[in-house]
Amino acid sequence: MVTIYTLTSALHDAEAVAAATRDFLGSLQLDYVLKDNFDDYGSTQLSLIYVRTGGTENIFKGLLPQLLRHSPHPIYLLASGKSNSLAASMEILSYLRQQGVEGEILHGSATYIHERIKILLQVASARQHLSGQRLGIIGHPSDWLISSDADPTPIQDKLGVELIDISIRELLEVFSRTNLDNKSLQLSTTPPACVAQALPDATRLYYALQQIVERYNLSGFTIRCFDLLTAIHNTGCLALAQLNADGIVAGCEGDVPAALSMMIAQALLGLTGFQCNPSSIDPESGTITLAHCTIPLNLVSHYELDTHFESGIGVGIRGYMPEGPVTVFKFSGDLSRHFVAEGYLTGNTCSAELCRTQLTIRLDNTDKARYFLTNPIGNHHIVIPGHHASLLELLANQMHP
Repeated sequence: MVTIYTLTSALHDAEAVAAATRDFLGSLQLDYVLKDNFDDYGSTQLSLIYVRTGGTENIFKGLLPQLLRHSPHPIYLLASGKSNSLAASMEILSYLRQQGVEGEILHGSATYIHERIKILLQVASARQHLSGQRLGIIGHPSDWLISSDADPTPIQDKLGVELIDISIRELLEVFSRTNLDNKSLQLSTTPPACVAQALPDATRLYYALQQIVERYNLSGFTIRCFDLLTAIHNTGCLALAQLNADGIVAGCEGDVPAALSMMIAQALLGLTGFQCNPSSIDPESGTITLAHCTIPLNLVSHYELDTHFESGIGVGIRGYMPEGPVTVFKFSGDLSRHFVAEGYLTGNTCSAELCRTQLTIRLDNTDKARYFLTNPIGNHHIVIPGHHASLLELLANQMHP
């Protein structure tokens, strides 16, 4: 829902302003509600302020404290080409910047404004969708993730996502009580003998994690999965691959920023993300190889089952993701930083020296490759199909302008 709030100077003829408003807003082809009272500003999915005339700058200045109390989001000013609408909007936006408030003027052709509002609505819808979601942390982050902490306060304040701590012991208790009762996973490949014997417990883990998700009403989780190697002599790779394909965000190694990044991609784009870590980078060509022992099964054209790379036990996934445009991204654990880069998946490799699923990606901007070597946000990053940098950047900038 788009609500448009109007700012108008009393110096301008009311009938002329009303006629200009009908013409201008009609050209945008929007479903909207028009209001001149700001009492419920920020209560709908997207609030726009239509600066209808000049002479409204001080009116806006007086309203600003009220607007910020109602909504922490950027302030979007709608400006026509009449009655000094644009000039007043520029003065207002300049004032907002001086106050440290993010904002934008929506001005240009009717088509441009319409498309820009569609994008803003998509981001607003994602934020609304994320608000109230719960992300489980099953066990603590793996010991080697020394920079991948998460701060629950900004995550709750900026996205409305609640972090839920769940012990590995609780999962293991559920696992021990889980009976397959003729349940199975529909696999499209025949595993080698060394993997086939591990399949029943890998499948049991999938159903145990399903129960944890239902018990805590989770939208996603991340698990300290390496503990499973000793606890059940198996891995979470197959369970995570299937749960992600089911629409439940399932991250590895207790990496909360990575799992949160995957939740953001799902809410904003409806896409499942692949959590992986760079294995090699060529900063001159912008080519990067990323790998992990699991990948969402809905992201691959086909896959094979193998053992887990580091341990040589359990079930790992060697997935083959279709070549084409991709986006690599990551949000930090306090949402103060982010990285986004578009590129092209040029191939899937099969080196015995890396985790089972291996992607080779050529980044569009070679300067982006240096980020990994100079200022990375941890080691894990998320890969999604398609080019989506503009939407991810817009959402990120709303959280840390």
